[in-house]
Amino acid sequence: MIGRTNIQLKKRVLLVDDDLANPMSARGRVLNDLVDEFHNRNTDVVKATSYEDGLASVVADAALHCICVDWTLGSNDAASHVQALELLRAIRQRHEQVPVFLMADRSAKKSLTVEAMELADEFVWMLEDTAPFVAGRVVAAIERYLEHLLPPFTDALIRYTMKEEHSWAAPGHQGGIAFTKSPVGRVFFDFFGENLFRADSGIERGNLGSVLDHSGPVGESEAYAARIFGAHVSYAVLNGTSGSNRAIFMACVGENQFALCDRNCHKSIEQGLVLSGGLPLYMTPTRNRFGIIGPILPAQFDPQRIAAAIASHPLRAQAKGDQAVYAVVTNCTYDGMCLDAERAEGLLAQSSERIHFDEAWYGYARFNPLYRGRFAMRGDPAEHQADAPTVFATHSTHKLLAALSQSSFIHIRNGRHPIEHSRFNESFVIQASTSPLYAMFASNEIGAAMMDGNGGYSLTQDSIREAVDFRQALARVHREFSSRGDWFFQPWNAPQVHDQSGKLVDFTDADAEQLATDPACWELEPGAEWHGFAGLEKGWCLLDPIKVGIMVPGMGGDGQLEAEGIPAPVLGAFLYRNNIVPSRITDFMVLCLFSIGVTKGKWGTLINVLLAFKRHYDGNVALERVLPDLVAQHPERYRGMGLHDLSREMFEYMRSSRMDALQAQAFGQLPPIEMTPRAAFQALQAGDAELLPLQQAAGRVTGVGIMPYPPGIPIVMPGENLGALDGPWLSYILALQDWGNSFPGFEKEVSGAEHKDGGYHFWCLK
Repeated sequence: MIGRTNIQLKKRVLLVDDDLANPMSARGRVLNDLVDEFHNRNTDVVKATSYEDGLASVVADAALHCICVDWTLGSNDAASHVQALELLRAIRQRHEQVPVFLMADRSAKKSLTVEAMELADEFVWMLEDTAPFVAGRVVAAIERYLEHLLPPFTDALIRYTMKEEHSWAAPGHQGGIAFTKSPVGRVFFDFFGENLFRADSGIERGNLGSVLDHSGPVGESEAYAARIFGAHVSYAVLNGTSGSNRAIFMACVGENQFALCDRNCHKSIEQGLVLSGGLPLYMTPTRNRFGIIGPILPAQFDPQRIAAAIASHPLRAQAKGDQAVYAVVTNCTYDGMCLDAERAEGLLAQSSERIHFDEAWYGYARFNPLYRGRFAMRGDPAEHQADAPTVFATHSTHKLLAALSQSSFIHIRNGRHPIEHSRFNESFVIQASTSPLYAMFASNEIGAAMMDGNGGYSLTQDSIREAVDFRQALARVHREFSSRGDWFFQPWNAPQVHDQSGKLVDFTDADAEQLATDPACWELEPGAEWHGFAGLEKGWCLLDPIKVGIMVPGMGGDGQLEAEGIPAPVLGAFLYRNNIVPSRITDFMVLCLFSIGVTKGKWGTLINVLLAFKRHYDGNVALERVLPDLVAQHPERYRGMGLHDLSREMFEYMRSSRMDALQAQAFGQLPPIEMTPRAAFQALQAGDAELLPLQQAAGRVTGVGIMPYPPGIPIVMPGENLGALDGPWLSYILALQDWGNSFPGFEKEVSGAEHKDGGYHFWCLK
């Protein structure tokens, strides 16, 4: 027989009372009796003997099913009552529904405030009730709490799994038992635990509902998510926001209909064009000297500009209609650019009845006032007017909320030209599977449930505070080194902000609470040198504080490379070597995302590793020591070099090759469109294409979108012409090719290109 591989849920009570430390006192003896009674009822007790200890437990331990707080904690005076009240507030901010028992003696009844009584569920007069009676009340409250804790689908899934049925249907692993019949399968089974496999069942289980027709607990779950995220309708998607974006695109755009597309788009938008046959009209974002893709300016949303672009479109003759039927904007961007979504929606509504905000990296925005007005599902969905556009938002729940990878949501607010469910669902099911992984669906729902009520604010605010603390800590270290005439890394944000009195103060010295709560501290001021985006209007764009850019030295404020610098790829290699994985590395920035899973210990270690890099760089420590894997893979290239040697040579190459200027040219203009992305893709799949090396691709139409990483947006889309060999697009890709040959191990990824024989090859149409 196979032993237990998962943890059973056990009731847990937090007991906050300083008399726990005085077991010989009258209250201490009563408390010990109460603890014993809890143990008799198979309930664990977490003990805290002070306000500070209790608060730490509330903040750090979410697996508390009841909290008992002594109102007379400490000295039983006004100060201790204030502490007890603060603890009660903290509990309700983080655990809105958890049962709270307020414990006191009758002598304290006059000091109890109305607020304290409202924050508690029950009162316990410690020296009067018996331990079995109090424990029974607590356990009953826990059972009621647990009965309603889980959201609908997860609750149904756990209840169904606990039925321990004999199944004669798929999946074939039969609750994981098939894996236990093989040594390699047993390792797999033991690693993940039995619950995962017991919960993995087939679609024959009607009492779980259907992911495809949205019935039963599935439908209840999607309605639950819609309430939390402020949508009229929500759909749970199990193949990522790529699938969500494609489903929306296919439901909105038909063959040869115009679609307004953010050129800073995810590859799934390109795929939407391929699947739908739409005619793309692009909105081009800004870009700064660091190569960071910035916001789309309001002028790009102007209806007159859009109308002119439609009239002059190279494929206008084959268009069906002279209006855009759909518009998609990336908000916020990977680097943290958050638009004034309310204004953007208003501008786009003059040109399209359906507007899609791709918020894959931004699913938390609704739950924190810092982002007010800068996301799609703003305010009360009931106030969305019938003559307003129909608005979509897509969220990658797994990216910066808490869910398993590939979990995503589509949220919809219907306006004019609303979505009709049965039609939309035909597009949805094309992206779905008839064999869903229910654990993934449940994780998506749990990610939503964690944002419900006060929990959403508490979790997002914690992330923002951690990001602010890290940014200020990094800025302080930078300032200290700078005061000695030395170098260090610094955060990408405004170097100064206005404090509450309006005085301009250094970011390092600003009040951390103001930085964590005041959107004005993060708005991109027009003309500010630190961000470098030209043409901004006041209030149009905000930098998301949780998307933390760590800037390397080397780029001047005038856009010219300085005498010395450190390429970010070298820092990135050092971080990887020290088991630190950034979200993205560009030429001048390392990006770290401060999700709700980040801790102070995690970012403290990051600063330590940055300091270690500085020591090794300044000492020119041998690469064999600091990057041994790189030397082992390319010994002839890197043997005998130090960290400073590599950085200096790579930086000089960046200067001489003008890679930053070539990148700016490549992204600063759009290639000519010769056919739709769909037509190009079909020609590719029909075999009417040939794989050519870069030097032979000049003047050819590509069958595949070409997307260099970084920055990860397309420079050439399917159906567009690659231009001349010395033109902006092939010149930049040639520079990337030469870079990879000059610095093996640091090759740039170019999605859509085949890399072989030391060069990039492209599928060009015949």
